[in-house]
Amino acid sequence: MSDKKIALVTGANKGIGYEIAAGLGALGWSVGVGARDQARRDTAVARLRDAGVDAFGVPLDVTDDRSVAAAADLIAEHAGRLDALVNNAAITGGGQQQPSSVDLAVLRTVVETNVIGVIRVTNAMLPLLGRSTSPRIVNMSSGVGSLTRQSGPDGDTTGPVAVAYAPSKSFLNAVTLQYARELADTKILINCACPGFVATDLNGFRGVRTPQEGAATAIRLATLPDGGPTGGFFEDAGVVPW
Repeated sequence: MSDKKIALVTGANKGIGYEIAAGLGALGWSVGVGARDQARRDTAVARLRDAGVDAFGVPLDVTDDRSVAAAADLIAEHAGRLDALVNNAAITGGGQQQPSSVDLAVLRTVVETNVIGVIRVTNAMLPLLGRSTSPRIVNMSSGVGSLTRQSGPDGDTTGPVAVAYAPSKSFLNAVTLQYARELADTKILINCACPGFVATDLNGFRGVRTPQEGAATAIRLATLPDGGPTGGFFEDAGVVPW
């Protein structure tokens, strides 16, 4: 096994995921670019390599058991272990989603990707993370998943009513806490990262932050020193209220 740190970033072919991969690569990490679409994945890997990053492609559909298992096998063969997993892949399910009229199929699809997909990938990668001396897991959440912010007087500033997307991030936060409890006696640190309102195709590029700015917290959490926090929810300014 190489001494170089190994990371897997899901949904890394564009946007925040790409910038997380680029940021870790700039720190000397070898980064697996997880993405479903082969052409976009290959393009991202080529761009990263042109920038001096040790990047490799990982075919990965987080909603497919066989795809995730194959990704774990690929990383095991390529590197023998995993030092950081960044669960970044996510979908919104569209724009506004009123609870009274939401398409339940859309709700299921969003949860399948944003929550169950994270569990599926994490569980497949845990054996590889267990081979690391300082394993880290980062789940990309969002401020819209904060129940405190959603229910506060400024709740309307956390985005439109979106009964599929926003609760999927609250669900992800809760799942992260359950992992933190289970893994409390291990070396694995697991945390949620809020990137802020970033201009990506996920929101029609309406955000006010750059993908590079949105990647900063995830990079910090992926490279936490031993003894760092676990089971937390963080953004650039510090702790995000649950």
